[in-house]
Amino acid sequence: MSQMGLSIELGQFIHSPFFCANHARSEDSSLHDLRKEAFEIIKMGMTDTVATMYAAIKEPVANLLLKNFQEAGEIVNGSTEKKVNHAVFAPVPVFKTHLKIQQAGFLNASLGHALDYDDVSLSGHPSVVLGPAVWAVGHALNSSGEKMLEAYWVGYEVWAELLSRETDQYHLKGWHPTAVLGTVACAAAVAYLYQLSATQATHAISLAASMAGGLTANFGSMSKPMQAGRAVSNAIEAVHFAKNGMEAASAVFESNAGFLNAISPKGRVDRQSPARCLNASRITNTRLSIKQYPMCYSAHRVIDGVLDAMGSHAFKHTDVSKVHALIGPAQASMLRNHLPQNGLEAKFSLEFSVASALWAGKVGLSELSDGFVRQDVVQELMQRVTVEVMDTKCPIDPAFSVNDRVIIYLKNGQEIDSGDIRFSRGNAFLPVSNEALKQKFLDCWMYGGLKDEMAFAHLLYERLTHLQDLTSVRSLFSNPSSEV
Repeated sequence: MSQMGLSIELGQFIHSPFFCANHARSEDSSLHDLRKEAFEIIKMGMTDTVATMYAAIKEPVANLLLKNFQEAGEIVNGSTEKKVNHAVFAPVPVFKTHLKIQQAGFLNASLGHALDYDDVSLSGHPSVVLGPAVWAVGHALNSSGEKMLEAYWVGYEVWAELLSRETDQYHLKGWHPTAVLGTVACAAAVAYLYQLSATQATHAISLAASMAGGLTANFGSMSKPMQAGRAVSNAIEAVHFAKNGMEAASAVFESNAGFLNAISPKGRVDRQSPARCLNASRITNTRLSIKQYPMCYSAHRVIDGVLDAMGSHAFKHTDVSKVHALIGPAQASMLRNHLPQNGLEAKFSLEFSVASALWAGKVGLSELSDGFVRQDVVQELMQRVTVEVMDTKCPIDPAFSVNDRVIIYLKNGQEIDSGDIRFSRGNAFLPVSNEALKQKFLDCWMYGGLKDEMAFAHLLYERLTHLQDLTSVRSLFSNPSSEV
């Protein structure tokens, strides 16, 4: 470790990352190329997050949170866009209203995570917290699209830095990485937008570290998306505290009594190495994975295996005697609901994923209804699924095994073996096309019941995919046919 310590190094990085515009305007062409590649990845994540936000408009958790903020007086009621104080309130475009900055970030993140359909990387869901955090604060500051992309990048790199130091898998310890690491990452992104000094940035992420938390025991309940929302809200609050002069420990990450050690029960965490993010970027290596199914990502490779087998062997669900899936230990810990009775529980059930694929030939948003889950045929098919845990660790993301595998046993004695499945469709290393991303965006819009606003859907998609060209984020969610 350098004499500065990890916490101070992270503060310096947040204040002036090597990839910020001032550096990129130098004669270093490789940095220009790096920024272009990183921006494309970030725009994909932000676009996907907005899609999942609109798809969740009818979700109970979203409406409960909206009601809570209304009762607390945090919402702008009956105000036109021109009357909104943009320095205080930010848009919640799904509900066509504005909330105070922290609550807007809270609700937008919860919406984006409500269906578990948002992107995946770094053992969690970066875009669903980083996007809403930078949109809310960027709106208050009237930031440009380019500045928001940089802020997201800062947050991603801090998240990656902290994750890379842990040997053990967070999910197996009970930690929800999106809520735990995401809180610190969002604080880093927001601190960058506010252009805090290196010292203030160190205080901001140290404060955020004390405010971080979230448990995997709450997966399959309304609390999971709420934990993502709380991460954004706490991060913004931590930065506001630091901006206004509140101080925190200057060694909160490397200390024996600090963040990294506290969330690592076995203490097998690197608290000594210099921060790699000072001069190297991870986002263009680890990238983002776009979900093709609104299910816990731990099930996606098995779903692919079942659907591929059905496509190539033309069998029906009535032909199946047993399905045996092999997955990693952290995946199994998340897919804990073996006989779910509602849609929320089903999102964290490998048995349901297989049953839905066999019975409906797909695992989509319409299959995650309570009625579909409780069908006798689905409940019976789930009981034909067995799960075996393979104790391997993916070098790219430790929350997953190196490969998954599924074997389907038919009643006629035939065995269909998927073999090792390295990446699911939509993974960063088996990526979706731009056309497929846009189709998911529009499908989510339709699922949210917004078919009468498809013109705005296309306009918003274009803005998101050209975010670097926006001079002000305040125009991002502006609907020409609406006041908000």
